[in-house]
Amino acid sequence: MQKAVVFDVGRVLFHWQLRALFEKLIEDEGELDWFLANVVTEEWHFEHDRGCPLAEMVPERIAQFPDYETHIHAYATRFNETVPGPVEGSHDIVRRLHASGVPLFCLTNFGHEFWATFRPTEPIFDLFEDIIVSGTEKVAKPEARIYEIVEERSGRPGEALFFTDDNPDNIAAAKARGWDAHLFTGAGALEAQLKGAGFL
Repeated sequence: MQKAVVFDVGRVLFHWQLRALFEKLIEDEGELDWFLANVVTEEWHFEHDRGCPLAEMVPERIAQFPDYETHIHAYATRFNETVPGPVEGSHDIVRRLHASGVPLFCLTNFGHEFWATFRPTEPIFDLFEDIIVSGTEKVAKPEARIYEIVEERSGRPGEALFFTDDNPDNIAAAKARGWDAHLFTGAGALEAQLKGAGFL
């Protein structure tokens, strides 16, 4: 069976930072830091990645922080602005793998609603056979079930999957299932890992 490569999306294929949006809305650096640490946090955002709908999350957060109602609505309506652009070098690797006939998949912690607005803007995803989205599956990395879903959808056991992700916990969970998993630190290191595994 031909081995496939599985990419994470955020901070592997595309830069992602909540600050990229909210620095446009909050001028004071101290207030911006406080807002990102207390109001629209990565931890709170992760609830959407796990399948919680925005229709629940946003009103609850506004009730907690009514002074930031406009900003919390911006999180829901301007999420694509938290993605400043591609990670340098990663898309070139995807294209080279695809041109070589390597089966490609994505496994991403991404909210279902946000994915629906982000996916159509990025044609690079057309090169992937399938994309497993946590918010759609309502289970997120590093929970074992989402790795099992990739195995089912790709038709491959763990040893036939090369995986790159920027989160050490996600890598550890993949290795526990027998995946050939590598921590992403940049396109250069990924290229070397893929060469070592015989892909490039």
